Amino acid sequence: MGLGVGLMLSAVGAVLAFAVNATVSGVNIHSVGWILLIVGIVGILLSLVFWSSWAGPGYFTRRRTYYDEGPAGPPAGPPY
Repeated sequence: MGLGVGLMLSAVGAVLAFAVNATVSGVNIHSVGWILLIVGIVGILLSLVFWSSWAGPGYFTRRRTYYDEGPAGPPAGPPY
């Protein structure tokens, strides 16, 4: 589940939990909304945790060490 799916589940869950006043026989819409909201939030958190561990902000800003060995000297061995 990616960040987009988690946001979508959270949005749909919030709408069902807080904004819908309809009643359906056999299904509690508010409970379904709360379940979707919780699953979406967990998905968002897991996505952010894995994103930061694989290629988060530190991935592109790592310091790299370069060694300057000076200008190249004459080639080794006899000339051809």
